[in-house]
Amino acid sequence: MLSIGELSKRTGVKIPTIRYYEQMGLIDAPERSSGNQRRYTRQGLERLSFIRHGRELGLTIEDIRELVRLSSHPELPCDDAHHIAARHLVSVQARIAKLKRLEKELKRISRLSDSGHVGECDVIKSLSDHSHCETEH
Repeated sequence: MLSIGELSKRTGVKIPTIRYYEQMGLIDAPERSSGNQRRYTRQGLERLSFIRHGRELGLTIEDIRELVRLSSHPELPCDDAHHIAARHLVSVQARIAKLKRLEKELKRISRLSDSGHVGECDVIKSLSDHSHCETEH
């Protein structure tokens, strides 16, 4: 049995976040010691590690909740889990494409030459008026 502090150290998840996941129903409420301290099992440790990894991959709480539900039913087909992963991949790819457009525009405006005075600064002008940008971002 692990205390909440030990669980936090082993998983790298902060104590308030562990409590939040309990409130959200993502992890089961742990047993309590005679001193009313939370006591987590190995299964609780594994579930929290699962959740943390999902969050590191950028999955939403809703997606993680569904994946936790699916993992509780090993007899179910894996299609729903693959659908969640594929949907998230599309979202990540869209964000990457947007970040690449942002990178291109920031490179462009950072290379603009101007008089050296803020009043004539092309970076400021570009931020003030989107029509100075070359791409939609």
